[in-house]
Amino acid sequence: MSETERKPRVGLGVCGGIAAYKAIEVLRMLQKAGCDVSVAMTRHATEFVKPLTFRALTGEYVIVDDYDEANPDPIAHVNFSQNIDLLLVVPATANVLAKFANGIADDFLTSTYLASTAPVLVAPAMNVSMWEKPSTQRNIELLRADNVKFAEPISGELACKTVGTGKLDDVENIAKQAFAILGIRPRSVSTGTHVDDLSNEHILVTVGGTREAIDPVRFISNHSSGKMGFALAEAARDRGAWVTCVTGSVTAEPPEGVEVVRVESAQQMLNSVMTYLSGATVFVGAAAVADYRPKIVADAKIKKTDAEELTLELERTPDILSTVSDVRNSRLIVVGFAAETNDVEAYARSKMERKRLDMIVANDVSVAGQGFGTENNSAILLTRDDRIELPLQSKREMADRILDAIIEVRANR
Repeated sequence: MSETERKPRVGLGVCGGIAAYKAIEVLRMLQKAGCDVSVAMTRHATEFVKPLTFRALTGEYVIVDDYDEANPDPIAHVNFSQNIDLLLVVPATANVLAKFANGIADDFLTSTYLASTAPVLVAPAMNVSMWEKPSTQRNIELLRADNVKFAEPISGELACKTVGTGKLDDVENIAKQAFAILGIRPRSVSTGTHVDDLSNEHILVTVGGTREAIDPVRFISNHSSGKMGFALAEAARDRGAWVTCVTGSVTAEPPEGVEVVRVESAQQMLNSVMTYLSGATVFVGAAAVADYRPKIVADAKIKKTDAEELTLELERTPDILSTVSDVRNSRLIVVGFAAETNDVEAYARSKMERKRLDMIVANDVSVAGQGFGTENNSAILLTRDDRIELPLQSKREMADRILDAIIEVRANR
C-alpha cells in the first residue's frame, strides 16, 4: 500500500464473553495488514478485558458509553459508524445478535450497528445450547437476510466444559474473512484488469493428486498436474477472493498471492481441508484424490523376489467431498470435479447427487489434448438447476466460467 492510499478502517466491536481476549489477536492481525482500527466495547466486555488494553494498542479512545463525560465525541455512534469500511464484532454474544436482528439500540455498539452503512462481519461465541436455540437461529437468519456476514463458531470444548458448536472461530479465519471483505490480499499481486466480484468470498481449493504410500519409496498416484486447480486459484485471486490451496502432488507452479498448504495423502488432504473449512465460503474439490490406498504400508522397501505376482490389499480413502457436505454450514458452496473416461455426464450427475454438491465440473480425460497435464480442457458444468457446456478452451478461461457459475449459485440462494 502506497503512502497516498487511505488505510482500510475497521470498527472492532467487543462483547462480553470469555473469548473477548481473542479480539486482541484479531486487532493485531488487522493492524499488521495495514488497517486503522477503532474499538467499541460493551459494558460487560470491560469485565473481561480492560479498555486500556485496546487504547494502548490503537492509540485511540475506546468507546463504551457515548454519554460518558470522558468521551471526546458527543455523537460518537454516528461519527464512528460513518467512518469505517467494516464493522467487525469479536466475540458476538447471543444477546448482541438478538439486538442487531431486532433493531434494539440500547448501548454504543448496537447504536453503531444501526447507524453504520459499512459491511458487517460477526464472530459468534457462546454455549452450544444458546447457539442451537431456535430463537438464536431465527436471529441469525434475519441477520443473514440483512447481509451480515458470519465467521461461524466451531465445535470444541467450551469454557463451560461442554463440547459442541459455539467456540469462537480461529482468529486467523476471522481475520481472513475481514481481509476478503476489505479487499486485502496476503501479499501485493499485480493482477491487471479484474473485477472484485468475489471480494466477499474465501475460496478453499484442493489441487493436484494424492500419493498413497506402498512402502517408503513407492506409492499409488495419478497423472494430475494441478494446472486446473491453480488456474481456479489464480482467477479467484484476480477477482478479489481470499484463496487457500490444499495442494497434493503437482507439476504446475502455484500462482502468487494465494495461500498454499502442502500435503501428500488423501487423509492429510482431508485433515488440512477440515482445518481451513470453517473460514471458507466456497469449497472446490479440484484435486484428483486416490480412491484407494494400501491397507498395510510396509516399513521397509519391498524387495523384488522370484515371484511373478505381488498382491496389494487396498482400502477406501476418506471421501473429502462427502465429508465437507456433511459438516457444511448454510453459506458454504461445495463444488466437485468428475474426471471420467465414459458416460461422463451420467456419472457426474450421480456423483453430484450422492455427495450433495451444489455444482460439478465433468470432463472426459480420455480425449487427446485435454484433461490431465494439458493447457486446455472442455467440460460439462452441472448445477442443481442448470447444464452448461464449456467447449475446448484454456484452463484459465474455464476457471473464470466456473467462477461465474459459482456467483450464479450464490445469487440463487
